[in-house]
Amino acid sequence: MHALTEPIALFTGFRYFLHLRKRNGDPIGQTNRTSILIAAIFGALFGSRLVGGLENPPAMLHAKHILLYFYENKTVLGGFLGGLLAVELMKRYIGEQQASGDLFVYPILLALIIGRLGCFSMGVYEETYGTPTSLPWGMDLGDGLRRHPVALYEIMFLILLWVTLKKADPLLTLEQGARFKIFLIAYCVFRLLLDFIKPHYTFPFGLSTIQLVSMAGLIYYYPPIIRYARKTLHLL
Repeated sequence: MHALTEPIALFTGFRYFLHLRKRNGDPIGQTNRTSILIAAIFGALFGSRLVGGLENPPAMLHAKHILLYFYENKTVLGGFLGGLLAVELMKRYIGEQQASGDLFVYPILLALIIGRLGCFSMGVYEETYGTPTSLPWGMDLGDGLRRHPVALYEIMFLILLWVTLKKADPLLTLEQGARFKIFLIAYCVFRLLLDFIKPHYTFPFGLSTIQLVSMAGLIYYYPPIIRYARKTLHLL
């Protein structure tokens, strides 16, 4: 089923992006937006494969065909950060000063939700399952053990994030780029915590590659994190 939901997620997310762009307008011109989209696509492709391949260093070191190994491994978080880096470089190259990420947020959320349904359908036959648990909502995902259904956890998180961002939209529109920053900050925090209940290669200091990449994303966004935290405390 994942082979079906992945292209559906990409197609639906992109069509939703075009719909929002037509309905709400775009502060970025067509030529520059096209350049940004191309950068986002190739940056996400490279980042997702790079981080996906680095998730299991022993397997990477023993791979017979290293390029094929990286191509066959991917992760959404690496795609987000790779796309972010590529877009920032492209914007600097073309001289675009406007924030470009806000229009992507809801299409990304929609695509992720559809994609995670496909991940859930794969059970333990794709590396998007959780560790064994005795909690009542643990599920047998194909190996006879009751596990955390982490794909469902992520779907619930994404829906909650969508609702929260929608409610905060009147405030977020006051600052271009705020919606995308909050989305990516929240997703990095979520993946940092989620990996504690997922089986993975763990470095001697107790963290996985995904957790290290999540922390790198949070360090990158350290200034807006502090700024938004102060604004939130002021509102409270």
